[in-house]
Amino acid sequence: MSFVLAIDQGTTSSRAIVFRGDISIAAKAQAEFPQHFPASGWVEHEPEDIWTSTVMVCREAIEHAGISAKDIAAIGITNQRETTVVWDRATGQAVHRAIVWQDRRTADICAKLKADGHEPVISEKTGLIIDPYFSGTKVAWILDHVPGARARAARGELMFGTVDCYLLWRLTGGKVHATDATNASRTLLFNIHTGQWDDELLEIIGVPRSMLPEVKDSSARFGESTPDLFGGPIAIAGIAGDQQAATIGQACFRPGMMKSTYGTGCFALLNTGTTPVASKNKLLTTVAYQLEGKRTYALEGSIFVAGSAVQWLRDGLGIIKHAAETGPLADQSDSMQSVYLVPAFVGMGAPYWNPRVRGALFGLTRNTGPAELAHAALESVCYQTFDLWAAMRADWPSSETASVVLRVDGGMTASDWTMQRLADLLDAPVDRPVIQETTALGAAYLAGLNADVYPEPTKFADNWRLEHRFKPNMSEATRQRKLAGWARAVKGVLASDEGEG
Repeated sequence: MSFVLAIDQGTTSSRAIVFRGDISIAAKAQAEFPQHFPASGWVEHEPEDIWTSTVMVCREAIEHAGISAKDIAAIGITNQRETTVVWDRATGQAVHRAIVWQDRRTADICAKLKADGHEPVISEKTGLIIDPYFSGTKVAWILDHVPGARARAARGELMFGTVDCYLLWRLTGGKVHATDATNASRTLLFNIHTGQWDDELLEIIGVPRSMLPEVKDSSARFGESTPDLFGGPIAIAGIAGDQQAATIGQACFRPGMMKSTYGTGCFALLNTGTTPVASKNKLLTTVAYQLEGKRTYALEGSIFVAGSAVQWLRDGLGIIKHAAETGPLADQSDSMQSVYLVPAFVGMGAPYWNPRVRGALFGLTRNTGPAELAHAALESVCYQTFDLWAAMRADWPSSETASVVLRVDGGMTASDWTMQRLADLLDAPVDRPVIQETTALGAAYLAGLNADVYPEPTKFADNWRLEHRFKPNMSEATRQRKLAGWARAVKGVLASDEGEG
C-alpha cells in the first residue's frame, strides 16, 4: 500500500491527486462546481456540490492511477479555509448553503464585536483580527437567520464544521465529527495557546459548544471511508487547511522558513517555531501544523489580488488573451516610465487590512500602453509580497539573522519575469520547486506520515527538489527607488479612504 490519495477541496473546484510512495504523482482529477452570489458581497456554495464533486474526482483519480482502495494507505484532506457549513446531526442535511471565506455579510456582527470592546481578548486568544473572513461570525449568522436554528443548536441537533470536517463526516458515513488544529485556528473560537475551543470566545460570538468538532493533530487517524464510496474502506489520516498544507508541502519545517502561494490572491506563511508571535503589523498568528500534540506556529499575511490582477488585464481590459503573455509583454515596457498599480479592487489585505479603499494607477503618461500596464500588474504582486516580508521581519526579529529564502508555488510562479522581479525587490533568493502541487502534497504527506508511507519531517524535507532559484540581480539604488515609489502609491490609495458609506 504505497499510494496516498489527497483531496484538495478548493473554492472553485475539487481535486484529487494520487501520490506514490516516492511523492511522484500517479494520477489526478479535477471538477469545478457552481458559485452562488445571492447578494452583494455574499458568496455561497451548495454543500452537496462540494461533496459530490469530491467523491467524483476521487473515483476518477483512483481509476486513472489503475489502482483500487486496497492499494491506498491513507487519504489526506486539504480545504478552502474558513468556509462554514452547519448541518443536521440526524439527517446530515445542511440547514443553509455553505458561507464561503470570501463572504462579507457578517461585517455588522464584526463591527459590533469591536464596538463592544471584544477585539483585544479575541486577538490575544486566537491570533486573528475580527473580520468576516473567519468562520465564527458566519456560524452565528446562520443560527440567527435560519428559522429555529439557534433553538435546535441549543438542543444539540446541529453540527458546525469547516469543509474538511464536513467531508470527513460524510466520508465516514456520519461516524466522525472532527477537524485538525490548523482549521480550528481559523474560526475565532479556538485558543491557539491552549489548543482548545474557548468558552469565553464561544459566549462572545454566540456559538454553542455542542456544535463543535473534536480537534486532532494534523497527522492522525481520523476514521475510515465507508466501503461503498471507493470499493473498500480507506483510512483518513491527515487534514490541514490549504495554506498550512502548502507550507508542509514546501517542507517549511524549520523556524524562519517561508512560503508564498500565488493564486487568485497570495498567502505567505513564516514558520516561527513552537512560540506564537503576536503581530504588531496586522499579520495573523496561526497554527502551521500540529504533530504529536505539539503545535508549530506561523505568521500569515494575505494579499487579496495576485493572479486576479492578470485576469483583469485579460478580461477587464482585453490587452492579453492568455496569462502567459504578460511576462513577455512586461519585458517590452518603457524603462523610462514608472507606472504603479495598487490593485485594491476589493480593499487591501495585510499589512493594511482596509476593505474600503479601491485600486488606482499612478505615474501614467501619454505613452503608457499595454506593456506598461502588464509590467505594473506583475510588479504589484512583488511589491505586495515585499510589504508582507517586511512586516514579518519586523514582527519576528529572529528573521534578521536567519538566511531567508522564499519558496513559491501557485499558478503565477510559472512567470519567470515575475519571480525574477520578486527576488530583485526582496533582495533574497526565490525558490520554485519541481512539484508545484504543494497543497495536495502537504495533505498527502500528513496522511502518509501517519500511515508509515512517508518519513518524519526532516527526512521528508530531503525530498524537496528545486526546479529553479531566482537570485537578486537589481542594483540597490534601483530597488530603493522602486520601493519608495510603491510606498507613495500605497499612501495615496490609503488617503482616498472616505470611511464607511
